Amino acid sequence: MIISTKYRRRLVVMVKEPRAGRVKTRLGQSIGMTAAAWWFRHQSKQLLRRISDPRWELILSISPDCEVTKSNLWPSNIARIPQGKGCLGNRMKAIFRLLPPGPVCIIGADIPKVGVKEIWAAFRSLGSNQATFGPAQDGGYWLIGLKRIKPVSSQIFNSVRWSSKTALKDTVASMPDLKVSYVSTLSDVDHISDL
Repeated sequence: MIISTKYRRRLVVMVKEPRAGRVKTRLGQSIGMTAAAWWFRHQSKQLLRRISDPRWELILSISPDCEVTKSNLWPSNIARIPQGKGCLGNRMKAIFRLLPPGPVCIIGADIPKVGVKEIWAAFRSLGSNQATFGPAQDGGYWLIGLKRIKPVSSQIFNSVRWSSKTALKDTVASMPDLKVSYVSTLSDVDHISDL
């Protein structure tokens, strides 16, 4: 399962089982739900190959939770944890609280241009900051990282308007005591125009 070496870097990729009508539904409205699920499955597998690096432990956070042990779609050499229930903020907060102390970055699997260089920049920025973000062009973010030397505040992600142009601003406002940095702005894929 998860190696608990103190202060080891961990990169968590949040994924859903790529089933038609369950993933990338906004994209699916344009190209069809089956095509959207196919795109997500192949994008996710390519992403996992691109971001594997010995400088961090790669972990999959899978939804639905029952697929953590059953799914054969994901590489067997990558640790898996359940996403849990609730809004995106509740699920990310649970991930930050579950893992042993040390730097953790969380990304989604729908960012075609992310690679080792962008992930390493995020971990490096946590050297002198407590939080880091990879902004997205739509006002959200493709990456959030926390240094996690102290326990994660229960206020984090409170009042965030998810899937809105204020998601990044709202998230930063939910952590007023943390020194925040930013890395590259990238885009995720939500609509056909993002492709």
